[in-house]
Amino acid sequence: MRHVLVLSSIFIGFGCFCLEQPASAQSTIVPKGAKLELLFDGGVTLTEGCASAPDGTIYFSDITFSHVAKDKRGFIEAGHIWKFDPKTKKTTVFRSPSGMSNGIKFDAEGNMIIAEGADYGGRRVIKTDMKTGKSYIIAGMFEGRRFNAPNDITIDEKGRIYFSDPRYLGHEPIEQPVQGVYRIDPDGSIHRVITDAGKPNGVCVSPDQKTLYVVSNDNGHWGIERLPKDAPARKGLMALLAYDLAADGTAKFRKVLVDYAPEDGPDGLCADVAGNLYVAVRDEKRPGIYVYSPQGKELDYIKTEIPTNVGFGRGDERSTLYITAGKSLYRIRLNIEGYQLPPKVAAP
Repeated sequence: MRHVLVLSSIFIGFGCFCLEQPASAQSTIVPKGAKLELLFDGGVTLTEGCASAPDGTIYFSDITFSHVAKDKRGFIEAGHIWKFDPKTKKTTVFRSPSGMSNGIKFDAEGNMIIAEGADYGGRRVIKTDMKTGKSYIIAGMFEGRRFNAPNDITIDEKGRIYFSDPRYLGHEPIEQPVQGVYRIDPDGSIHRVITDAGKPNGVCVSPDQKTLYVVSNDNGHWGIERLPKDAPARKGLMALLAYDLAADGTAKFRKVLVDYAPEDGPDGLCADVAGNLYVAVRDEKRPGIYVYSPQGKELDYIKTEIPTNVGFGRGDERSTLYITAGKSLYRIRLNIEGYQLPPKVAAP
């Protein structure tokens, strides 16, 4: 039986969606009467990639689609990374241009790892040292060719970075033979580890390090909002997939956990300390954050506008789930803590 949170009212500004649960569907994850709080609604086109830095600051991307994000003179906004302070509730621009950043994560040393997409973006993965502000390209090409459009990131406890490489929009040529998932090892080497995930989007390593979850969201074309509205497109795989993750960082398909066809599938996802998954599902009939067990059983549901990504806070916010959706950033407090990479302790 699906646990459904019913939307009863919406408040603008630093307001909230007020959520209520039916008495017959008590949840152990989402507290009864929990409120989805609106924190920011000033995005240009699409917010994405929310992630908490070690100090608790929330960073998220603002992807500015070039065909719509223009000023009166026709100049294109170049993408932005925003930062939200949970204590002051202030949101400011951290970086612009962003390289059309999408997914963001923080490694065990506190560096920001960013997937830069296409559409005038970097089409690469970069690392920013948050102490010095300097950035480094850690994945710019594979086999001498540019990536399609790096989308989402996850990191295992050995420091290996996994990222998805689909293409949803952008005028740049497509040079890779597949929309795949790649691994960046600590020595800097890059490996293509998944080629059979359809159109991979969200990626997440399980807390026990044994599973790599991959979302396939195959919308059937290469240009969001560029096709005429009446142009048909044949969607591909819309599913949440589980891959066995070996100790050497290789991945082998295990099973389809959830098949969303014929509706739209998920986008980003994250995990809690128990291994449950929080998946941003873009089904227009039932949009929101679906909470699944590691086996793919639906445990709870948080109704939102069409969401893009999710991430837990840290410190006092470690049980707070942050959500990007539309042009906004939201949060909701839960009964369980989110999983974060253990910090790397500096040698004495």
